[in-house]
Amino acid sequence: MPNVLIAGPVAWNLLIYVDELPRPEPHTVFAARHHETLGGTSAGKALNLSRLGIDVTLATLLGDDEPASRIRTELLSPGIELLAFSSANGSERHVNLMDRHGSRLSVYLTLPTPAAEVTVPASLLSRADVVVVDLADHSRPFLRTAGKPIWCDLHDYDGESEFHREFAEAADAVFVSDERLPDPLAFLHARIAAGAGLAVCTHGARGATALARGGSPVHVPATPVEEVVDTNGAGDAFFAGFLAAHLRGADLEECLRQATRAGALAVRTRDLAPPDLTEESLRSAD
Repeated sequence: MPNVLIAGPVAWNLLIYVDELPRPEPHTVFAARHHETLGGTSAGKALNLSRLGIDVTLATLLGDDEPASRIRTELLSPGIELLAFSSANGSERHVNLMDRHGSRLSVYLTLPTPAAEVTVPASLLSRADVVVVDLADHSRPFLRTAGKPIWCDLHDYDGESEFHREFAEAADAVFVSDERLPDPLAFLHARIAAGAGLAVCTHGARGATALARGGSPVHVPATPVEEVVDTNGAGDAFFAGFLAAHLRGADLEECLRQATRAGALAVRTRDLAPPDLTEESLRSAD
């Protein structure tokens, strides 16, 4: 069974749903609903990959606090091994405001810092087929591992942010949203020219495009969705769908199709990963 080592953020979040995101002025906003739940891009990837039959080791920071207990409970999923480095200031927490259009305003309550130096266990690295390194300062040591393919999700990278640069330059496979890119296709070509073997860009409702070294761009449309319940975790489901298909030998176009199907399943539920996500469900998600 394929094995993926993921390093990055896991959080305990309060999600508040509003009609519109607040204006930048004093006023009162009434929530339509709210709930607390597991969050963090690395948690999303781990849950989605495990439901697709991939063994996962998740390396993250956790505090000695109640949010950490809740996080551990939510990650008690078959196929997930949790490696928790100690946080000096508690577990990561956000308040996310979500509007009816799918936009999000995320407020960090706690951004954890390591209590000691983060080191990459050789035993975990040796059995990993792919190392996924998500955007967090504490995950940077995993970018410097040698001999394993490194996959990075750059989210809404604008092509210039200094925070993202080391992740973009270290990655063998780069994933990015077109939200802040002036020319997404030029960015994909630039990453391949810089040494990446694969570059993928998501376009929301317009689908996704991928470029592999030595090939031409491949585009697939988005999988139709009748009702969007919650967009949290859609990008992580897309990433996991693509990676699971890749590890099982699918070609580039099929990887993209399975990724868009996984993303479509994700927005139909408020869960971080679709409860009904399986290899079989991806084949019938169109």
